[in-house]
Amino acid sequence: MGAYIGIDLGTTYSAIAYLDELGRPIIIDNPNRKDGANITPSNVTIVNGEFVVGQVARKLFQDSRKAFGRFKQDMGTEKTYQLSGDEITPTELSTIVLRNLLKIAEDEVGEIAKAVVTIPANFSNEAREATMKAAKAAGLDVDFIINEPTAAALYYAFENGEALNGNYAVYDLGGGTFDISIVRVNGQEQEVLASNGIPRLGGDDFDKAIQDLVKEKYANETGEKLEDYEYTLVQAEEDKISLSTRRKCIAGGGDVVGDGAITIHLQRNEFEDAISSLLAQTEFACEAALQDAGLETDDINEVILVGGSTRIPAVRDSIKRVFKKSPVYPENVDEMVALGAALYSAHKSDKSELNATQKQSLKKIKITEICNHYFGTIAVSFNSSLEKDELINTVLINKGDKIPCSVTEEFSTRVDNQDAIRATVTQSSSLESDPNFVDVVWEGELELPPGRPKGQIIEITYSYDQNQIMHCEFKDIDSKEKIEVELSLGDDKLDEDSIERFLVD
Repeated sequence: MGAYIGIDLGTTYSAIAYLDELGRPIIIDNPNRKDGANITPSNVTIVNGEFVVGQVARKLFQDSRKAFGRFKQDMGTEKTYQLSGDEITPTELSTIVLRNLLKIAEDEVGEIAKAVVTIPANFSNEAREATMKAAKAAGLDVDFIINEPTAAALYYAFENGEALNGNYAVYDLGGGTFDISIVRVNGQEQEVLASNGIPRLGGDDFDKAIQDLVKEKYANETGEKLEDYEYTLVQAEEDKISLSTRRKCIAGGGDVVGDGAITIHLQRNEFEDAISSLLAQTEFACEAALQDAGLETDDINEVILVGGSTRIPAVRDSIKRVFKKSPVYPENVDEMVALGAALYSAHKSDKSELNATQKQSLKKIKITEICNHYFGTIAVSFNSSLEKDELINTVLINKGDKIPCSVTEEFSTRVDNQDAIRATVTQSSSLESDPNFVDVVWEGELELPPGRPKGQIIEITYSYDQNQIMHCEFKDIDSKEKIEVELSLGDDKLDEDSIERFLVD
């Protein structure tokens, strides 16, 4: 019987956990880290013709010709990175990281039965698809993905057992993304009431704020420009960590900064001023999540912190301003998502493969997730005030709908002898009727039989599965002709040689 694992594929750091024989989620340390750390930098480089993931790549990350990082933020996009004259995609880079994590897990616990990979709650449908592609290309047997705040809440509820009851806010601020989820918990059962977040905001932005602050100080003292390679984001990250426990520090840990060979002092309050506008964005997202859940701050029992960036004192102060209470700060904020994913992996497994202790440990777990975007289609509607037809975005699945769910709505052809319809699937983070303010994530054409009068029924069905991935059907009721679209794993799977082709002599 193989092990059930959970992987937190992070923007800056990743973690992996498994369910042990006693039914406990256990983090797997990275053996390549000298300090025995439980997280792995999500960076990729090439050494002697082989891909290397982790600390070595992190140190080289500042030189884009030598290493790659933060590519999680580009999952599901068309962005590519240059590597030795060739191109490599965010999905392929994520595959390399996941292969590394899989090997670490196999070396530690042996055969792997099933895996679950986590994603930010605000990930687009395309990014979710790309994550599943990467996981399968890495050799993981993965059927499910889970939102990072949900995984963290699952672990927190598991650890506290029946002690948890009521509404909780899961505040997840990692290296590159921010999620806030309002969750109703009853023991190990949980229901996600609302989610919000910012796809591109996290510790990476705080590092950049420190780097810009040091550049400004350097220019003021020397009158010269400080280049990125002279004070890197890696150094800025280390100074950020220092300022989380101290009121002041020396930039670069006392190393010479720039050609001017000067010492630059950093104060915590300077750093807090530099990131105040970023924290204001997180506060707006928290308030929006509370509003979507229909709750007030007094209705929230606890605010649970997840992610390494929650160690910053200014972040905790920001949370107090919004929720009017001090947050709960678990010691293992870097591990909670992976630990929850390991629980979920076993929870969704074939229970006959689990031992009696594992079954007993997991039997009370129940999760109800919600849709994190609006999904609709573009249709023609008559505007009576303007006395003309206009295109509108018609929403079928609403943000906040419980999943899995399925919705069917009827439309009709608008002219005699109409021989086709333009089928579209739209996505938006807010409720929009204007097609100019939504993303068209898929479009195609459904051919219709000729010679029919207008008003023929076209039935559209959207289904949203447990992985929060869309399945759509456009059907002409009279002729039974239809288009079926699965916006999940995609038709273009990664070529099994797509990673190896980047190896350099």
